[in-house]
Amino acid sequence: MNRIYYAKRILLAVILAIISLESSLAQDSLKLDIQKGAINFIVFGDWGRFGDDHQIPVAQQMARTAREVEVTFFVNLGDNFYPKGVASPTDPHWHYSLEEIYKDFALQREWYSVLGNHDYLGNPDAQVAYTKISRRWQMPARYYNKSIGLRDGSGKRMKFTFIDTNPLIPEFYQNQEYGPNVKSQDSTAQKAWIKESISVLEPNVQWNLVVGHHPMFTGSLSRREGYDTKRIRNSLNQLLNTHMVDAYLAGHDHSLQHLQPGGKGVHHFVSGSASEATQVDKLDYSKFAARAYGFLLFSVTAKELVVHAIDYQGKILYRTSITK
Repeated sequence: MNRIYYAKRILLAVILAIISLESSLAQDSLKLDIQKGAINFIVFGDWGRFGDDHQIPVAQQMARTAREVEVTFFVNLGDNFYPKGVASPTDPHWHYSLEEIYKDFALQREWYSVLGNHDYLGNPDAQVAYTKISRRWQMPARYYNKSIGLRDGSGKRMKFTFIDTNPLIPEFYQNQEYGPNVKSQDSTAQKAWIKESISVLEPNVQWNLVVGHHPMFTGSLSRREGYDTKRIRNSLNQLLNTHMVDAYLAGHDHSLQHLQPGGKGVHHFVSGSASEATQVDKLDYSKFAARAYGFLLFSVTAKELVVHAIDYQGKILYRTSITK
């Protein structure tokens, strides 16, 4: 009986080992799939911690990926300097959280950046001013747009509308720390500007993308119905859907996500885990959600927009494709 018992135990252990190996191989089988002629850019947010937490390993993996696929530029989703932004364009935070951490040659491309709520605890205009000092740091104003040509020979372009979500949150105006820096902003004027930016397009604009710090939709328990999430949703969701924006890119929630409410319309991507990763769950309309330190890689041609979610160890967690 003992021999039969132990034989069964050994057989069970072998079966479990095989299942585990097959599962591991299946998870690792997802590889970078970049279409020929695509323009590649990395989307990341919530990072500036003097190198603490996972900021350094994420930065290192960003550099490896940037070299592998020839990344052309970066989209930075805000909360650039924890805990309270920067005081000036010469604040040491610039050196210890940006220049010293992201010093790899592959990262010396344009960083198109927006402001997060933590940046509003310092001097937001210092980040605008740094554009004149740094070759790569791009924030010519608190909100702005940029048109970038594709590389596939189609003659088509992507249009990015970079917005400042902080003044769109009414509660910030009464906040002792956020208040001073949002009171100088005209949220009505910005919303009118956003409407014009996303609706008045040149004929060769193929992809219409909006970039902000706060998400409209997120799966984390603490933020899915948070006051800031709801305010941004109420302020922008209908506007972006009406004008057929292809995707909204946001950070703030420290996770990697892809959501599409109703299964149609605007695709929502969250990439806020470039240094810290926190709890996240899936909603009914979530296509992907992961508590993982990492970033998103976008690869775009006139016909297809491909997104990979990549963690700090280089593992491909998710791939999706949007076609036209």
